[in-house]
Amino acid sequence: MKYLANPNAAGPRPSQTRTSAASGADLVRSTRRRFARALGVGFVIAAGANLAALLVPLYNMQLFNVVLTTRNTNTLFWLTAGFGLVLAVHFLLTFLGSLLYEAVADRVARTLSLPSLLTAARIAEEGATPQSGQAIRDLGELRSFVSGDAIGIPLDLVWSPFLLAALFVMHWAYGIVALVCSVVLVAIGLVNDLLSRRPLREANDETIRAFSEISVAVRHAEAVEGLGMLPALARRWRGSQEAMLEKLWRGTRIVKVMTAATKSSRLMMTGLMVCAGIVLCIDGQVSGGSMVAANMILAKMLLPVERIVGSWRSWISAAEAWRRVVALLTETHSQRGTIPLPCRNGKVVVDRLVYIAQGGERPVLRGITFEVEPGEVLGIIGPSGAGKSTLARIIVGAAQPTAGGVWLDGNNTWTWERGDFGRHVGYMPQTTAMLEGSIGDNIARMREADPADIIAAAVAAGIHETIMQLPNGYATPIGEAGFVLSGGQRQKLALARALFGKPKMLVLDEPNSALDDEGERALQSAIDGAREHGTTVLMIAHRPSLVALADKLLVLKDGMIDRFGARDAVLRALKAPSVSLVKRADVAEPARIAAT
Repeated sequence: MKYLANPNAAGPRPSQTRTSAASGADLVRSTRRRFARALGVGFVIAAGANLAALLVPLYNMQLFNVVLTTRNTNTLFWLTAGFGLVLAVHFLLTFLGSLLYEAVADRVARTLSLPSLLTAARIAEEGATPQSGQAIRDLGELRSFVSGDAIGIPLDLVWSPFLLAALFVMHWAYGIVALVCSVVLVAIGLVNDLLSRRPLREANDETIRAFSEISVAVRHAEAVEGLGMLPALARRWRGSQEAMLEKLWRGTRIVKVMTAATKSSRLMMTGLMVCAGIVLCIDGQVSGGSMVAANMILAKMLLPVERIVGSWRSWISAAEAWRRVVALLTETHSQRGTIPLPCRNGKVVVDRLVYIAQGGERPVLRGITFEVEPGEVLGIIGPSGAGKSTLARIIVGAAQPTAGGVWLDGNNTWTWERGDFGRHVGYMPQTTAMLEGSIGDNIARMREADPADIIAAAVAAGIHETIMQLPNGYATPIGEAGFVLSGGQRQKLALARALFGKPKMLVLDEPNSALDDEGERALQSAIDGAREHGTTVLMIAHRPSLVALADKLLVLKDGMIDRFGARDAVLRALKAPSVSLVKRADVAEPARIAAT
């Protein structure tokens, strides 16, 4: 059965939503405009630098033609003084050009980094692609490329026709030799592009895939280590690495052959220009100084061609990185909102909710409909695989419904702007992941917050005293390289993070799975406190101690609602079978609750 989005379901007004592809396209266009303006300024700077460089061969020609003939040291002095001034101008312009590209690279990184990161994170959240983490690496590669030397090569290449014209002015034979040399080097560059582009692109794609596999394994390092999967994964990575290195070697070998051919050809061409100059000098058509100047101009004219062939791999990599960033920002559509929405009460409405996982055919959730009033506690129970955690993720807008939806005070939780949504909602997922930062940062959800609010959340979660016993209290760093917390401490900290800011809706997914008796009492107290504050609490519960706190119970079975209503009524209806909906270790307690 194919499920379609409910056209009659309420949703946000058009003014409250946007398509991220449209804003991404605007970012791409503005970045291109800035880059075009920067290239215009760079062209002017390159023009001045190339004109200054052109005076170098002219200086040498005057030394040969004038100073060496007249033996006038005064002329030598003034020519050398002017030459020194030209070199100073050339240095200044070259330095300004490097600063320009560094500023452009910094601006590109600042403009595109956050949108790319947010888009990539949302893609990863929706499971749309395993390569979303590549975005940051692409931006880093673009920044390195723009701030490097390769970006200015085409601007120098633009001036090659002017240098060629200068050689024709000096003598038509100089121009013909230079023209033939240019055609040969351009042909080498085209062959290099034709032969190397595909293997280099394939090697880059293979590298991305290998990085994706490694990042997934690192996120599940505990399971990998505990199940002894590391040797098998290492063999898989080695196979991917060998495939990548083979393609990279094939492309790099072509580039290196063409680079060597370009350098050797340029050396041969300078020798050819000297030969042509000697013939012309012997025939009396040019001066000896013009021969030296022509050789230097030819070397200056051919240098950008040689450099662009040598840097071809970086050009291809940067072009591919830019293509992926543009695709990420312009081809990824979202209906997330852009403006803050009111949330005064905390009423939750789930209407005809259907969810089919990406790539799946069978719905995980089917026709889920229920309401929870502000200040009520809803317990969600059911066997493993019933869809409880999926329902929790959809309620907090971490997954997009296939049809139907979830509304908090009339606002769609999926389309709600995430920063504003987070101010009204607390969420404690099954996996208690902590971010790099201090304990206070994690409780405050990485925001600037009043320390009193952070402490209040920790006290409510029953972890304040534990935090005060740590080396630096709330400033203690945690995460991969920080202080190691126990499972129970991490779960309490996740609860404090969920309670931070006194949210209107609190969603808890098995919040007591790692808690001891003391921790469970603190959890019960926190839930009671949230209820008194008017917070709507939805919790996935297995232990009877949490079920006893619920005002209502929702029983899920095979992705559908099996029972829903007041707690006591649902437990009486379930009677003995209710014990199958909780963990076997807690059989006696649910039976006792059902009997009361």
